Amino acid sequence: MASVQGKYVVITGASGGIGKALALEVAKRGAIPILMARSIDKLEQLSIEIKERYGIKAPFFQLDVRNRADIEATFQLLLKEIPAVDVLVNNAGFGIFDDVQDLSLDDMSNMFEVNVFGLIACTKMVLPLMLEQNSGHIINIASQAGKLATPKSSVYSATKHAVLGFTNSMRMELHDTGIFVTAVNPGPIRTNFFEVADASGQYKQKVEKWMLDPGSVAKEIADAVYTNKREINLPGWMSFGSKVYQLFPGLMEKFAGKAFRQK
Repeated sequence: MASVQGKYVVITGASGGIGKALALEVAKRGAIPILMARSIDKLEQLSIEIKERYGIKAPFFQLDVRNRADIEATFQLLLKEIPAVDVLVNNAGFGIFDDVQDLSLDDMSNMFEVNVFGLIACTKMVLPLMLEQNSGHIINIASQAGKLATPKSSVYSATKHAVLGFTNSMRMELHDTGIFVTAVNPGPIRTNFFEVADASGQYKQKVEKWMLDPGSVAKEIADAVYTNKREINLPGWMSFGSKVYQLFPGLMEKFAGKAFRQK
């Protein structure tokens, strides 16, 4: 486990959930978190908290990753203010759980804009600098849904499949450089994600006892920084299930179908 002390860690979607927990975790370890999200008020509050708790100044930038012009302008401003981008954590993302026939095309488009195209655009903004440095780490927050699709998560799962495909290909492209690439595939996490994804609250109630703590996930990610960790899969039992599904999809759908239909 390499030290992150003094490293600049850019985190999108830093206003809550994993992003906020990770910002606090890396600051605790002496890194400088760069906070990005749509809610400037929440970012300011988090920056103040980090300063009070750890004595570290955490710069923050308002960013909507659906807006590519905004991404370009924000990262250009950032790169003028800091000497390096050591770590990029593409954490911004959201999902809507519903049957395909009930999802609007706007909802589908927005999920791809945020979860996929925004992630790729942010990566492209920092990649030239990392290549020039010949060092860095790109961490993409994907999901177990990217390995095991379930009913009512078709488009969300499709976006996370895309993130995994992009991450795996980029890892191979950067094989001969000093840049690490890691995918993080968590199961359900106790965050405000479900306020949008599960408006009824029914799915959240069914899986709440299995939900991951965002602080624990953040520690796993921080431990993996500047290592050649290919993937972080949480929780272990869900990761095992996705592996079995890839080997025996028909059997899994037949015997575990009821569990898949929890939504």
